[in-house]
Amino acid sequence: MPAKTLMVMGTSSSVGKSLLTAALCRIFARHGLRVAPFKAQNMSNNAAVCANGDEIGRAQAVQAWAAGLEPCADMNPVLLKPEGATRSQVIVLGKPWETLQAARYYQRKTALWSIVTAALDRLRGAYDLIVIEGAGSPVELNLKDNDIVNMAVARYAHSPVLLVGDIDKGGIFAQRLGTLWLLPP
Repeated sequence: MPAKTLMVMGTSSSVGKSLLTAALCRIFARHGLRVAPFKAQNMSNNAAVCANGDEIGRAQAVQAWAAGLEPCADMNPVLLKPEGATRSQVIVLGKPWETLQAARYYQRKTALWSIVTAALDRLRGAYDLIVIEGAGSPVELNLKDNDIVNMAVARYAHSPVLLVGDIDKGGIFAQRLGTLWLLPP
């Protein structure tokens, strides 16, 4: 039976999704669950190097350590490492794949969906619980088309979703309600 999932999404970037995911991994691990983190796609130049040399987002490595695990590429199958205003090196399963302009990446990212779901499936086969982190907001226009990281993952995993916001930025009620109202049924 595949592992249960819990997804952490946010009203925007930098609202605490990564930290909350790490905290949940630690809490569940301390309660005796075999738990692992997962983020389908991350954008960061702060890559962590796994024991086998694969690269993943540093946040996912911290989340793995919080769960008492060694990080692995399945925990972050797609990592975008920005190389300029509109170009990123695309790391797939820990290895360089291509360097693409943003527009070209958006055209090609649906090809990554099977890689994302296979990585999640492997984790679900090995653990009791997967804590999934979304990216940005699930209602960001640039992420909604060909989504491989937010609601598409939640639907694929049949996962309940926690919506996180940051009250210190102001407008928390508008952020939370706006996110909910803009989500498709």
